[in-house]
This record gives sequence, structure tokens and C-alpha cells, in this order.
Amino acid sequence: MGIYEDRVLPHLVDLCCGTKHLNPERQRICSGLHGRVLEIGFGSGRNVPFYPDTVKSVSAIEPADLGWRMAAERVAASPVPVERSGLDGQHLPFADNSFDSALSTWTLCTIPDAETALAEVRRVLVPGGTFHFVEHGLAPDAGVAKWQNRLNPLQKAVAGGCHLNRDIRGLIESAGFEIRDIDRYYQPDGPKPWGALTLGVAVSA
Repeated sequence: MGIYEDRVLPHLVDLCCGTKHLNPERQRICSGLHGRVLEIGFGSGRNVPFYPDTVKSVSAIEPADLGWRMAAERVAASPVPVERSGLDGQHLPFADNSFDSALSTWTLCTIPDAETALAEVRRVLVPGGTFHFVEHGLAPDAGVAKWQNRLNPLQKAVAGGCHLNRDIRGLIESAGFEIRDIDRYYQPDGPKPWGALTLGVAVSA
């Protein structure tokens, strides 16, 4: 990665995605995690305080060394063992059927090949394993989506390849997951092009 992606972007992501007003989303989406958990886009470890007691271990995928260093205190304080286990969600270094649950929070917007990453997540989940996600992406309203398409080139340039307009549900279903629960809504008190959230749980068939 370049200097911007390795030294600046992790701070920017932590600033935007680490605010307290997102904690209810983190609490909600982590609540059903269990057993061996894979987390892609671990970042600075903002989800660590919300892992439930049903989690036995977490394998973290995080490309930025700085992001992992920023997570050090949270990882050290976690009652759940957390290990940095890979750098690239598109190429997971695990055997098939290795995990009971997987977690992605504000990650699928930025992975260059989200389709491949989701196929990898499904591969390493046991049959019936759960994929928990909260992502920003394509808005349900045409007017907002139109602005997302307009702003997307600028967003990708300043936010390390982050897309405003990815169809999160479509990507997950195309990867072979079955959506079990899903909620699409706008973050309150924020600009809608950046605040169109998709939160839910999908099952690996």
C-alpha cells in the first residue's frame, strides 16, 4: 500500500466509522456472533467491545499495519482471543468450513473485488454459518442514488477506493448467501448519500 493508504487512511476511517453514534449498529450486528468468528476489515478494532460471550475466537483480516496498531489496546483488553490472521479479504488463508460466523462492518464498500471477498467468506464458513454485516451503500431512493453516482468518483479518490453506490444486498445474494434478516435505513442527522445503511444477517447454504 502507498503512504496515504497505510499512514493516513486508517486514521480517516477511524474518525468516520469510530464515532459513538455508530455503537448501536455495532452492538446490534455483533449480538448473534458465535463460535469461531472471521472479521474482515478489522480496522482499529471498534467491534471488539461488542463481541458477545458466545464468541470463542476472532480471526481478524486487516491490511493496514497502522490500523492493527491502533487496535492494540482493544485487542489486549478483549476477553475473546483476537489474532491478526490475514491482510486481504479477497484471499483468505483458511481451509473450507473453518468458521461459524463472519462479520463485516463498513468494509464491503472499499474492498476492490467485493464479489470475490464474499465468495471467500462463504467458502470458509461452515454450512449454515452466519454472515453479519452493516454497510453503507446504494440508497433505496432514486434521487439519493443519483447523487451517490455523481459523488462516487470523488469518494473513491479521497477515501481509499470507498464506493458510495454498491448494492450490498445484491452482492451478498449473488455470492450464494440467503438473507435471514435485513434492515435498510438512513442514519439520522447525516447526509443521505453517505448514510444509507444495510444491516442484516445472511446464512451460508
